[in-house]
Amino acid sequence: MISKLAKHPINMIVIINTLAFLLLFFYRTPPNYQILFVGVSITILSVITYLAISFFNLGDRYLFIIASMLISIGVVMLCRLDYSMGIAQVGWYLISVCVFYAAYILYRYINIWRFLKWFYFGLSVFLYILTQVIGITINGAKNWIMIGSLSFQPSEIIKILFILFIAARLTGNNKKLFNLPENYTTALFSFVFMFFLILQREWGLTLLYFLTYFTLTYIYDDDKIFLLANALVTAAVGAIGSLTMHHIAIRIKTWRNPWEDISNTGYQITQSLFAIASGGFFGRGIGMGNPDFIPQANSDFIFSAICEEMGIFGGAAVILLYFIFVYRGIKIALLLPEGFDKCVALGISIMFAFQTFIIIGGVIKLIPLTGITMPFVSSGGSSLVTSFISLGILQAVSAGRRQANDQ
Repeated sequence: MISKLAKHPINMIVIINTLAFLLLFFYRTPPNYQILFVGVSITILSVITYLAISFFNLGDRYLFIIASMLISIGVVMLCRLDYSMGIAQVGWYLISVCVFYAAYILYRYINIWRFLKWFYFGLSVFLYILTQVIGITINGAKNWIMIGSLSFQPSEIIKILFILFIAARLTGNNKKLFNLPENYTTALFSFVFMFFLILQREWGLTLLYFLTYFTLTYIYDDDKIFLLANALVTAAVGAIGSLTMHHIAIRIKTWRNPWEDISNTGYQITQSLFAIASGGFFGRGIGMGNPDFIPQANSDFIFSAICEEMGIFGGAAVILLYFIFVYRGIKIALLLPEGFDKCVALGISIMFAFQTFIIIGGVIKLIPLTGITMPFVSSGGSSLVTSFISLGILQAVSAGRRQANDQ
């Protein structure tokens, strides 16, 4: 029994958390015992949830392990920046684990989700309109709603509704609307989602939605002319946006040459590049770098902070974790029969892949900055809870596949 437990991959998280949080604890002068509390709390949550998944045979055993490893890395960096953010993130992690179980149970044991496409669309439109009416603008985008002292992004919830809507449209029996072919009707409603995001000045999420929609359409639709039309329309909208919206033009200009205005518009990306370069291959060590110099190091630029203190090898390890997570999700989808669950699993995996590419590509100057979050790693409750809802759905799909194979 002991030898069997020793082989559990959860032990890697225990070892890494122990080393990382002990380093942070000894780095602080005087020692801050709250850091140890954060480390112990997140480790216990991860171990208990993993053991529950294994003991009750709740599907794929590696998805949650990978997510837990990413969360651990994120919380280490948040505690390094400000331990109060680390404590808050542990609280959100606890809520997210509860939401993970709820999403798993609801999706696995209630079999009506493929019939609710108009509910997904209607709820999304309602949330968009609500955000336009009572939302507040943060960092140039009006996509936040304040409830007391708490704030959340409805667009994070809409990401899941968007995937479910697309899956229901692509795999269901749809009535003909507006005398248009079925794929054109799906495109029309999908672009409505993106239109509301453009109204909120959320071009990063608009790009994420389009890439997810376009990839799923490419998989399920053989009409190459239709795919080309989608790409041309989107390219035209992007070109018009870059020419007519000042903040988009500034982001593109900054991406092309951030050194031209290094103290103003280019400050974020140049500090990000300086941090990554100063970390070298092996990093400056946890607590030994200067991530405080990086703007928004707890959210948009947390990957730069990771690279500074854990090195390029540490950053590459994070990218590989995302790669394995997406690989597991796509593998689950490929082993499923054609249908709604297969498309949902593909959609979730594809969205995680593109979201990771967009945010990491932005902070390393591969593409213009977009301002979306890094799944499981960045601080913030909306993003973490939504990521765990998606994870719970993917976990439920994998459990259903395993049960079908056992029978």
